[in-house]
Amino acid sequence: MASVGGNPPRGAKGGEPRRRRMPRPDRQWCQIESCESGRGRPLRDGESWFLVERNWYKQWEVYVQVEDEDPSIIPGCINNDKLFEDNINWHLKKGLVEGEDYVLLPTTAWNHLVSWYGLEHGQPPIERKVVDFRGVCEVEVYPVELLLAQHSDMDTPHTAQFSQRDSLDLVLRTAQDQFVVSPQEETRLWVKNAEGSFERLCNTRVTLCDASLESGQVVVMETRSKDGTWPSQQTRTASSGPKEEEEFQGQPGICGLTNLGNTCFMNSALQCLSNVPQLTEYFLKNRYLEELNFCNPLGMKGEIAEAYADLVKQAWSGHHRNIVPNVFKTKVGHFASQFLGYQQHDSQELLSFLLDGLHEDLNRVKKKEYVEQCDAAGRPDQEVAVEAWQNHKRRNDSVIVDTFHGLFKSTLVCPDCGNVSVTFDPFCYLSVPLPVSHKRVMEVFFVSMDPRRKPEQHRLVVPKKGKISDLCLALAKHTGVSPERMMVADVFSHRFYKIFQLDESLSTILDRDDIFIYEVSGRSSITENTREDVVIPIYLRERTPARDYNNSYYGLMLFGHPLLVSVPRDRLSWDALYHILLYRLSRYVTRPSSDDEDDGDEKDTEAGKNIPKPENVAGGSSQDPGPEQAGPSSGIASGSRAPADSSPGPSDWPQRRRKHLFTLQTVNSNGTSDRSNFNEDTQAQPYIAIDWDPEMKKRYYDEVEAEGYVKQTAWGTC
Repeated sequence: MASVGGNPPRGAKGGEPRRRRMPRPDRQWCQIESCESGRGRPLRDGESWFLVERNWYKQWEVYVQVEDEDPSIIPGCINNDKLFEDNINWHLKKGLVEGEDYVLLPTTAWNHLVSWYGLEHGQPPIERKVVDFRGVCEVEVYPVELLLAQHSDMDTPHTAQFSQRDSLDLVLRTAQDQFVVSPQEETRLWVKNAEGSFERLCNTRVTLCDASLESGQVVVMETRSKDGTWPSQQTRTASSGPKEEEEFQGQPGICGLTNLGNTCFMNSALQCLSNVPQLTEYFLKNRYLEELNFCNPLGMKGEIAEAYADLVKQAWSGHHRNIVPNVFKTKVGHFASQFLGYQQHDSQELLSFLLDGLHEDLNRVKKKEYVEQCDAAGRPDQEVAVEAWQNHKRRNDSVIVDTFHGLFKSTLVCPDCGNVSVTFDPFCYLSVPLPVSHKRVMEVFFVSMDPRRKPEQHRLVVPKKGKISDLCLALAKHTGVSPERMMVADVFSHRFYKIFQLDESLSTILDRDDIFIYEVSGRSSITENTREDVVIPIYLRERTPARDYNNSYYGLMLFGHPLLVSVPRDRLSWDALYHILLYRLSRYVTRPSSDDEDDGDEKDTEAGKNIPKPENVAGGSSQDPGPEQAGPSSGIASGSRAPADSSPGPSDWPQRRRKHLFTLQTVNSNGTSDRSNFNEDTQAQPYIAIDWDPEMKKRYYDEVEAEGYVKQTAWGTC
């Protein structure tokens, strides 16, 4: 019962009883005391009984039991005044005893007496519920008195009485009526505990007894704000940041989710799920409230569904530019410990957990029955599928099932007997492989033979399982240079990490690798000595003074992009190589002017005449070679080894009248260790380093121009 107040039943008017409607006294006695609906019948759990003041009832008993109808002993209106403490709140006196202070009448008997004698004007009927206390039914004479308050005004509570058998939903409706809140507005209840903390009353379908509510407790009703938030949440988060402008009005659903720290996996899944129209409408129209399943052992007591509903209502309220999903994140971590903290996780894993949690929290099936899996047994697929779906919904029936679940047809054939078994299995989500592309996009730098042209960056489409030759072919269609005049290299830290052969697979090249493709002479070869040109890898190094006790030691540091240079075999000398490299570097290396010429002294010149020629290396001209003689830079070759020994070092250079900008030195494949010579008769790959003095490099080497390149916008094709 909601309150002791209320209108009396029909016929319960004050004043004199309507005697014309009274049956004979003996008939009254039979209907009130003796019949099946009379006072003597047993109590039944949940029904209503009424309290009648004992003195009035004794007078009625005297009246109906005497044989002579004496008008003076006819009882007047039912008057329970002696049972109340006051005539304002109509609270019962404490310590009333059945049989001494009052008698109990079932509803039917009470209605008879009220229709015969009436009820004292202004007095409410004292209706009480029968409660089953561990198998013993008793009338709950003293109901639970709760103090109802609004979240916005908890200082002025309203007192209301309820039976322990009443549901919390009745408490909520009573509070809505008391505080004039529309039933269409979403509300929820909190109870204030003895220590002053508040506890949420989630399941409003349980009774006050199940919720352990006692008289004197404060129950607070909270109404959801227009922006989708709850006032209690705003109170807790007010100190953490500036309050969002209430005047903001945006498009519902266009709302960001703040990253709490590696929670992009969660935010992306929530944004996808929030934009499923059927599911979002289900929450926005509060249809979920009647389907919350608080008793499902497989669920999360409805907390995941409520947390997700709060998130959806805020995102679709149109009052937020972005929201902070910290409450939802906390709920997820509470029920799924793998999502605790702020580590990175898989978005699909979070989405799977969320769909399962929402399904179990909103499952309309309160008690799942055992269902056997059905087999086709030769029946049509349509018939078997309908039966499988019905069986599935006997245990699983929710908005998630309605929106996301389906059936998989599974066919098994016995290899021995040939028996075919067809079943339809339910599913919620599928792992679908991404479409596999047979193409691959690669970014490469093309270095032309022409020293005047800057390197070019190209994006090429090549077969994913192709070879290096396919990469050269794709670049050839884009640049017009024959694939036979290309060499491919992986450049890392100013050196050749690997020089590729044409038949190697492209899978050995990673997307992060810096790939350079060099144009070389068509007569060049990096492995065969039968060709007319030789491809030589070139490194650039700078002398750097190192701290030593006499400051006499110089270190060497690699810089810039390495080169692959085609050199004619008949001009393979140190002097010719110097001029070939000077020509190849002419775009960013300035030649010395006439003022920088150095004639040198006679001693040095004479000493140069005595320097022996390298074995198997022809002498070269001292003149600068032309474009045909100075082969271009080319791509990198694989399997390169350190140069063999037979080539002279810097001390063997012939002395020239013009000042040399740099010196040359044979080095190992890493460019870190100098080698004294190399032998052309071996299959070893020679590596040459251009060593710059810091002062000469500063004067003649343009670093900005050397690092420049041209980015091509068009894509190459395979």
